[in-house]
Amino acid sequence: KFLEDAIEVDVDAVSDGNITVIGGIMEHIEEAGVHSGDSACVLPTYTLGEKIRDKIREYTYALSKGLKVKGLMNIQYAIKNQTVFVLEANPRASRTIPFVSKATGVPLAKVAASIMAGETLNNLNFTKEKIPEHISVKESVLPFSRFSGVDILLGPEMKSTGEVMGIDYSFGMAFYKSQLSASQALPRKGTVFISVRNKDKRNIITIAKKLTAMGFKIIATEGTSKALRSNDIEAKTVGKIVEGDREIPRLIKKSALQLIINTPTGSESRSDMKSMRSLAVMHSIPCITTIQGARAAAAGIETITKGDFDIKPIQEYIKGVKDA
Repeated sequence: KFLEDAIEVDVDAVSDGNITVIGGIMEHIEEAGVHSGDSACVLPTYTLGEKIRDKIREYTYALSKGLKVKGLMNIQYAIKNQTVFVLEANPRASRTIPFVSKATGVPLAKVAASIMAGETLNNLNFTKEKIPEHISVKESVLPFSRFSGVDILLGPEMKSTGEVMGIDYSFGMAFYKSQLSASQALPRKGTVFISVRNKDKRNIITIAKKLTAMGFKIIATEGTSKALRSNDIEAKTVGKIVEGDREIPRLIKKSALQLIINTPTGSESRSDMKSMRSLAVMHSIPCITTIQGARAAAAGIETITKGDFDIKPIQEYIKGVKDA
């Protein structure tokens, strides 16, 4: 079945056939349905409760034992209404191994190779899951700026061509750093254009309130603008491109917009906004197409407006990693 509005979780683990140790539990920012290679993810998880994490651990140990894994394995889960669903289990290394290894300080590929050569986790002194005190965010690098006219909507088809990583002690700052590294630097001031589907209108309210509180001006299409104004959020209304209104393309070309939040629905909306999203990318304007991404971006902007970030070696962060 299709799980709408579910949270996706990636788990990397290593087993020697007797002991299984989780390398990292990563929570995706985008909802389940967006390809895991395109979704940003956070380690450690930032919204999941301890009961859900324990259930994920229980399933991971059971799957590793049942599949008789010796080496690495990757499992993808979906969380919906406090129920944990297994999406897929892969007894192999995954693309997240380098990210987890850097976030925790454990060279998982080296550990797995040693196990496959006959070593045990006890001998390798890796028998407990590591929990970092810092937050690590993996963000995908998408090639849309290289291809004029390509739609940037994320979905089940993987489009990314690389990955970057942001690390800090707060989620907001780690996310901000990841966007900066992915050439999607979030603005600290300016004007935001918002156009979201009906199901996202309730969730966009708190995000818009946070942006206006930080001094941003908001421009929105009629339906979104009406929802914002009914919640005491000032928003200028603009027409849709499909109706012949060229205000948004004009503002993009003038670099008068600093951020775009657009969650489309239906074929007409997708066609209407596709050219706008492509134009935004060509003019280096961050364009967010999921409500979860918008929420994370608002957190990142809020954090950076309170003070700039520090730069220090990854080894300094690794010193704070503890056993679970």
